[in-house]
Amino acid sequence: MKFKFKIQGYQTEAVSNTTAIFTGQPNRDNAHYRRDLGKLSAGTMHDMLEDDGYRNADVELSTKQLLENLHSVQTLAGVPLSKSLSKIDGLGAVNLDVEMETGTGKTYVYIKTMFELNKLYGWSKFIIVVPSIAIREGVAKSFRMLEEHFMEQYGKKARWFVYNSSNLNQLDQFSQDAGLNVMIINTQAFAASLTMLFPTAKGSANLPMTSTKLTKW
Repeated sequence: MKFKFKIQGYQTEAVSNTTAIFTGQPNRDNAHYRRDLGKLSAGTMHDMLEDDGYRNADVELSTKQLLENLHSVQTLAGVPLSKSLSKIDGLGAVNLDVEMETGTGKTYVYIKTMFELNKLYGWSKFIIVVPSIAIREGVAKSFRMLEEHFMEQYGKKARWFVYNSSNLNQLDQFSQDAGLNVMIINTQAFAASLTMLFPTAKGSANLPMTSTKLTKW
């Protein structure tokens, strides 16, 4: 059965308001880097493994430019202007809160926002962190249902996966693939993963979490 999704105007506006924060950001290809393959098991040829990795290009806008863009969006929306940008050192150029009421299609909006950020600015690595396993599975279901819908709009599909600590090769693929990639993870698993800086399966290179840290989300 094929689902038909009606595009709601307020959802499109929410996406546009979010992407407008980065107005002036150049559309860059993914930045290329060489992944640390770590210590390889005996008999493994280095050239048998792909060491290319791709990350999101840096935000090139200044704090002043970002704040001006934010004020423009807030003025149009009729909300109080922020006095400064909210950001945490080491966690990106700006932290944005996008608030929507229950039942208005938040999941649809943030998935569409990823496609728009990819189209407008070239960013292609995204991580969705949710508070519970139940919500995580619901997000995964939405991705499955919306694949063809966004394929029709953007001519591409997002490569998405649910984080599984027993299948860390997915993280390696997330870093290595140059296309639109999304990881879905719940908060407990995400917190635990931060302590796994160099996870190693017996007889394998210690690369997955190292590679993901290098990939700017």
